[in-house]
Amino acid sequence: MTTTQQIPVAPETPPARRHLSRVTRLATTPTVLMAAGAIAVLAILVIAPLLGLINTTLTADNREAWTDVFASRLSRNLLWSPLANSLMMGLATAVLSTVIGGFLAWVVVMTRIPGRGIIGLLATIPFALPSFALALAWESVFRNDLIGGSQGILANLGVPVPDWLAWGPVPIALTLTAHYFSLSFMLIAAALASVNGDLLEAAELTGASTLRTARQIALPVVAPAMVSGALLAFAEGVSNFVTPALLGLPVRYHTLSTRLYGSITTGDYARGYVLSLVLIVVAAMIMFASSRVTGSRRSFATITGKGGRARGVTLGPWAWPVALVSWVIVAATTILPGLVLVASSLTRRTNDFTSGLTLHYWIGDSDPAIAQGQRGVLVNPQIGEATWNTVLLGICVAVGAGILGLMISYVITRSRAPQWLKGTMSLLSFVPFLIPGIALGAAFIAQFGAPIGPFPSLYGTFAILVLAGIAATIPFAVRSATSALSQVSRDIEESAVMAGAGLGRRMRSIIAPLTARGLFTGAVLVFVQMVRDLSLVVLLVTPAMPVLAVMTYQYSSENFTQMANAVTVIIAAISVAATIIARRFEGQSQPWKNT
Repeated sequence: MTTTQQIPVAPETPPARRHLSRVTRLATTPTVLMAAGAIAVLAILVIAPLLGLINTTLTADNREAWTDVFASRLSRNLLWSPLANSLMMGLATAVLSTVIGGFLAWVVVMTRIPGRGIIGLLATIPFALPSFALALAWESVFRNDLIGGSQGILANLGVPVPDWLAWGPVPIALTLTAHYFSLSFMLIAAALASVNGDLLEAAELTGASTLRTARQIALPVVAPAMVSGALLAFAEGVSNFVTPALLGLPVRYHTLSTRLYGSITTGDYARGYVLSLVLIVVAAMIMFASSRVTGSRRSFATITGKGGRARGVTLGPWAWPVALVSWVIVAATTILPGLVLVASSLTRRTNDFTSGLTLHYWIGDSDPAIAQGQRGVLVNPQIGEATWNTVLLGICVAVGAGILGLMISYVITRSRAPQWLKGTMSLLSFVPFLIPGIALGAAFIAQFGAPIGPFPSLYGTFAILVLAGIAATIPFAVRSATSALSQVSRDIEESAVMAGAGLGRRMRSIIAPLTARGLFTGAVLVFVQMVRDLSLVVLLVTPAMPVLAVMTYQYSSENFTQMANAVTVIIAAISVAATIIARRFEGQSQPWKNT
């Protein structure tokens, strides 16, 4: 009898167990672990403060603040009037910035007027300056005696200055425009640089007028950039704090930002938090509209493929008048404010050149007869401490945001992580862009201003400044890292994977060295953002932890104009120098330089 030997068969793994095994392997991959860590950090820095802000306003003790803000006798002064003022400032900033930025972009890109390259360079500088630099310069020139105290240069020279020119919505709108038109200029200049000059000439040869050519060929290309620039300027105008505070608060002209600041600094936290949420919603709606316009840019495109020869418009007898207007604009927004701030910081009596000049506010020792005994900014220990804190804050935020931005960008662009995970990270990294700085500062106070379990309160510490700074600059860090990663071929990293290199080694030996230039540029820009930003830190800084921007605002509020202007010059010098270094290090030319 022949027996057949049975070969044992391994039991089949149940489908559920196989699925669990795949999920476990996926969850423990280095890339997914990196993504999980980045999401956890984003949740702590972005989501938790927002939820803490909302939760604080919904507690039993603070719930009535919603009624006070929206539907009480106080609501007109708390919300509706400041909201109307904010929207009006945003609209004025958007319109004027688009007109001025668009005009200068056309001059620099589409014409051949003398000195257009220098005009283009100067047109980009205002956005690198702190917004309060232009406000302080305006105040130094146009301040009158409406609220008492020192007067501006014109008033000291005997030139009468009307109240509407010295204070309130007009100077606020003009100084905001002088700061933010650079946004529109850069966006529109880049769009105009893509217009094919051959196509313009062909249209003219068919008999089309210059106006028709511009309307049917150039305008469709530029329209998305114009709309996007206008919406960005609108959002910045709505959420800006320092300019309305300097030029509006003295005459009780409130915006949402200044009303929010006033509520929190006077201890009315609940109403301040509600106003913060309102400001976040308004800014988010505007930014969402901007992203929709930018995202649908293809629908406006009329030119595809490779660009052709650039062409400049012949202005004939209008060349010099147009050049003169262009130079007046860039001089008034870039050169003159700097000269005013420096000159004002040298006057013995505020903005009064007849009183004589002095270097006391820069290098002078303590003198009870001048500035109530305050030493010059270059020898003042408090200014020295604030400078160190500012530089250290900028470096810490730049490094922290840079590392986090690289992690997020790598997961989104290079990893094989699940699409939902990439989408979540992309969304969370964009959220801080929707939150005005002063509102984000209020959110951090609401979340970290009190002890959380075993963790102490962070309010008044250097840590809360760093964490808030990283949260605010995440969108910029991610964008810089994405741009740097796009210049590194995937083939290099795939070859390393085939050679057995893990994620850590690839990041150390390939990604970091090859993206160093772009990452450094992004880090410098984040550093500049922190050095010149006041809105984010104004609610978080305490006297024990001074920074330059807040000290400038305090000096100005206390009528120490020379001191405020001198510190502003220092901030502006650091910001502009760092920006120029970053641009040169990056090695990227401006679009108009190749036209």
